[in-house]
Amino acid sequence: MFYLRVSLICAFISILASACSNRTEEQEETTVTDRVQALIDRGNRLELDTEYVPPPGDPMSHYTMGFARTLCSAVFVTGLDPDFAAENVGYFTSPYETRSVVVNREVDYENKMVHLTMENGVVRSAKYIGDCGCVPLPIGESEPYFEPPDIRSSLPNPATTPWPMGDLLSDEPVAEEVDQEKVNQAVEMIFNPEAMTAAFVVTYKGRIIAERYGEGIDMHTPLESWSMGKSLSATLMGVLVQQDEYDLWEPAPIPEWQEEGDPRQKIRIADILRMSSGLRCRNTGDPGYDPKEGYADHVYLYTGTVNSFEYAATRPQQWEPNTVGRYRNCDPVLTNYLIRLAVEGRGDEYHQFPQKHLFDKIGIRNLVFQTDPYGNILLQGSDLGAARDWARVGNLYLNDGVANGERVLPEGYADFVSTMAPAWEADGRPIYGAFFWLNGAAYGMEPSDMYSMRGAGGQMTMMIPSKDMVIVRLGHYKGSSVWRQAEAKGIQLLLESVPAH
Repeated sequence: MFYLRVSLICAFISILASACSNRTEEQEETTVTDRVQALIDRGNRLELDTEYVPPPGDPMSHYTMGFARTLCSAVFVTGLDPDFAAENVGYFTSPYETRSVVVNREVDYENKMVHLTMENGVVRSAKYIGDCGCVPLPIGESEPYFEPPDIRSSLPNPATTPWPMGDLLSDEPVAEEVDQEKVNQAVEMIFNPEAMTAAFVVTYKGRIIAERYGEGIDMHTPLESWSMGKSLSATLMGVLVQQDEYDLWEPAPIPEWQEEGDPRQKIRIADILRMSSGLRCRNTGDPGYDPKEGYADHVYLYTGTVNSFEYAATRPQQWEPNTVGRYRNCDPVLTNYLIRLAVEGRGDEYHQFPQKHLFDKIGIRNLVFQTDPYGNILLQGSDLGAARDWARVGNLYLNDGVANGERVLPEGYADFVSTMAPAWEADGRPIYGAFFWLNGAAYGMEPSDMYSMRGAGGQMTMMIPSKDMVIVRLGHYKGSSVWRQAEAKGIQLLLESVPAH
């Protein structure tokens, strides 16, 4: 569980460390402990009297399901060697230490499936279904409960289309104000072999000024991206707001909440995007998390092979909305649910919606979102993207939601996602916006001037408006601890390499 908890609190600790630079290590540790205890105490004071029921099933079976889908995605989407993937990829839903229960590992290339047999004889399987990557299958099933879609793009051949709508880069020299030596130093630092960085792209004023890939990876390779997908959920919701399907401040029209007197009717769409719905949906990264209370809902939404939308929508209220901030997957899952309701409600093709209304607008061809067995898109973190595609999303935000002269996101939406969530501020954690992390304080900036999409294992797309810069780093999960040691210095070099504008 170490990997799960560290990935969720590292941003918090980095901000605390920047504020405590003159303290001793022991004093810093005490300060962090005190703040975590304050979070726990505040949550206890505000907690409502509702019951918590942990997810059903055997935790080790769930972890093995996570391993099966991770391995399936790594082999059939990314194209990695199965042995390499089993050792180095995707510890989030299947921590490395839980993989020892697998006594037989089968990669079926003919049927594009992965089967993992546990010590108790239970087999967990995942299947590659094409454009939606790999789907986790309930025990005993060989197919999902929906027809896999054929996702079509209207984009032209990328080889003959200029960046950012295609792959062709300009032959013009990089702007003179860019300190290329510092850029190169940062790239070398970030590609420390032990950090296992797989892809790295930096844009300045929308133009690529640094790009490098690991062995066997190129500009088109979809890589494990994990919770960067939450920011993509926010983006798709922004598209629907721009299309007048939703208003951020309206109560979220979740069908399961519409009975008279249901307290969840007070939850607004903005509360969900800000990880402040207040639903009981435990995460291993919660302050005071106790593994003895059962398998965490946060991970079950990947591995439970249930209707994830229904599961998230039936969680009870733990706090009043917009009072306590907690990083929990029920909120992005419910955002994805709202997206499906709106798209299908107007008669559009649900699985085609991201490509048609977002990806085609900004040049994305290689971003894969995956689903549960019922076809529900799991953009809380079941996604794989190429580094250039994440850079395209980042630049959409730097351009305030405008691409090629067309407004894709509402005016000011970038400000909304990068504005501190009130409940997180009340908790004393000024590090979260609306499915985007706020990183500015760690670099001596305003939080909104550096915000990022973040995913477990060191996945990152960082937007710095004052520098007109986007930084994308994707890597294999096993190297994440070394990457965290190199991250701050490498990012600082990049910030110094270009002037403020």
